[in-house]
Amino acid sequence: MFHKQPIHHQKLLGKSTQGFGLPMALFVITVLALIIAAMASMQNNNALGSALQVNGYRAFYASESGIEGALNVLLPPDGSPGRACTTVPFFEHSFSTSGLRDCDVSVSCSEITVGSDTLYTLTATGNCGQEYDAARRTLEVRAL
Repeated sequence: MFHKQPIHHQKLLGKSTQGFGLPMALFVITVLALIIAAMASMQNNNALGSALQVNGYRAFYASESGIEGALNVLLPPDGSPGRACTTVPFFEHSFSTSGLRDCDVSVSCSEITVGSDTLYTLTATGNCGQEYDAARRTLEVRAL
């Protein structure tokens, strides 16, 4: 009856999709490369942020230690007369201990008299780190 002729649609369909895999693979590789680059950049930023945060804590503790040292110089525990508050610089120290190595502190002193009381204000500035990871913290304490 009817003679079946081969359908050529399959060949046409095969030719139109030929080579589709290569552009798709290039697209996937490019997207993955961009994701990896973004993750590497975020990791680098996190590492720099962590170093800065650690140096911030170290600078805070250097300031705190400077305040304590300056209080011992200003108001010695043995009751002897202390250093005059007008001394410039009042107290400075560069740390060499493992936790505060390469940190330094500078403390200034000012005094005011209120009635019969003399109030001393100690301002300590601690510095740790260098260049991009440098941190500075300032503490202020008032003593009577």
